[in-house]
Amino acid sequence: MKNTIGNHVAVTLFGESHGPSIGAVVDGLAPGILVDEAAIAALLSRRRPSGGISTARQEADPFVIESGVFEGRTTGTPICIRIPNADTRSKDYAATRWLARPSHADYTANCKYHGYEDYRGGGHFSGRITAALVAAAGLVMPALEAKGIRIATHIRRLGGIEDRTFSDLEADMTCLKDREFPVLDTAVAQQMTDCILAAKQEGDSVGGVLETAVTGVPAGLGEPWFDTVESMLSHALFAVPAVKGVEFGAGFALADMRGSRANDPYRMAGEQVITAGNNSGGINGGITNGMPLLFRCAMRPTPTIGQPQETVDMQSREDTVLQSHGRHDPCIVHRAAVVIDCVTALTLADMLTGRYGTDWLGEV
Repeated sequence: MKNTIGNHVAVTLFGESHGPSIGAVVDGLAPGILVDEAAIAALLSRRRPSGGISTARQEADPFVIESGVFEGRTTGTPICIRIPNADTRSKDYAATRWLARPSHADYTANCKYHGYEDYRGGGHFSGRITAALVAAAGLVMPALEAKGIRIATHIRRLGGIEDRTFSDLEADMTCLKDREFPVLDTAVAQQMTDCILAAKQEGDSVGGVLETAVTGVPAGLGEPWFDTVESMLSHALFAVPAVKGVEFGAGFALADMRGSRANDPYRMAGEQVITAGNNSGGINGGITNGMPLLFRCAMRPTPTIGQPQETVDMQSREDTVLQSHGRHDPCIVHRAAVVIDCVTALTLADMLTGRYGTDWLGEV
């Protein structure tokens, strides 16, 4: 299915940025999982725009669970979560209907859907749709945490400004849960914010790198070759708008190491097998080894900017210049952190259900 991901816990996305609503249908969840609507709302609030460093579009995201939940628990049937769109200004896009915004999906969507696509605000390709992914993940995140699986993401780098990497994982993951601007070193938060505001002032945008850690995933998860943990996570992560690169563990830095430095020696810690380092990011042969999963996502700068850009008129087939006047984010990196958390949660819920059975998440 074109808009569905997952083999055992499947998520289907629907809606457009300026349509009546967006949402997700989640199928395959075990009956009896406790649904914490406050937890879903908290996740959505972390994705919401935050002041001058984000878009002026303000959506309260009052989600509605249409089916699959009764008396606070999953029934085992498909769950439909719908989020109404309220703060739309579709007229902002009427004058530029046929102008392809550089590095957006306007041109490719026009090629695929022959001009019938909803072009307003990116339509079905909009980052707005990630709210539905976040709401869907809110169904499984508490169940994963009850199994001892924790997920946290911070801004590793933004506009060339670096946060420190993870060190004390448990403490770092706990502090990130309550931070509106997800960095580990609070001293760099203002520097990154100033960088975003400077780009906005110049009608420009900035990108960055998000770093994610996952603890509590048992060893032995994943399949060789085509359903490895890296490939399954990457498949989902690249669906997040603006993600243009994913690396696990030491990632591309491994290319410059010798094997003696790159390898993670095994050792015993009581009855548990661990590795002395984690250059492999908790994965060997595509299968988890019991160490924390660690990966990073490269996020491109927001394509819509306030400066004139060369483009083409898709209808007249002529060169022209685009001047965008709509609302847009000068940076989406800070808002995307929770989206990465949620995509990771949905992928792991799917893989863990496949390994341990449909009722595994329900046994809480």
